[in-house]
Amino acid sequence: MPTCEIRQALPADAAAIHALMRPFVSQHLLLARSEAEIIELTRHGFVAMQAERCVGFSAVEIYSPKLAELQCLAVHPVAQRTGVGRQLVGQCIERARSLGVMEVLAISSSEDFLRSCGFDFSLPDQKKALFYQIHERPFDER
Repeated sequence: MPTCEIRQALPADAAAIHALMRPFVSQHLLLARSEAEIIELTRHGFVAMQAERCVGFSAVEIYSPKLAELQCLAVHPVAQRTGVGRQLVGQCIERARSLGVMEVLAISSSEDFLRSCGFDFSLPDQKKALFYQIHERPFDER
């Protein structure tokens, strides 16, 4: 596989990111996002480009100086198991670090992968994140 360049995502990348995410959304592995939401995520997002093709994307949403969330990690099957996902996660963590954020959370079905990137189930002081769902999120928001 040709090498990938990881770079800052741009609003102009939104259509390509949306296309990359579509199969993952249809498999219920990622939440559906509108193009406007994707454009907003490019502010702290990164793309993996192989030639002129977007083969990966991830973003970090900054909630406060204490907390950010890794979001929308998607790597095209042609680029999986090549280190692209790990590089995207690394860029997101570095962005959060550069902004002074204390912790980055990730909600994902890719538990083993995220643990290999340094994520764990609890914080060092053994706090755990619990969620209360008020509304169901539709899987296919178009």
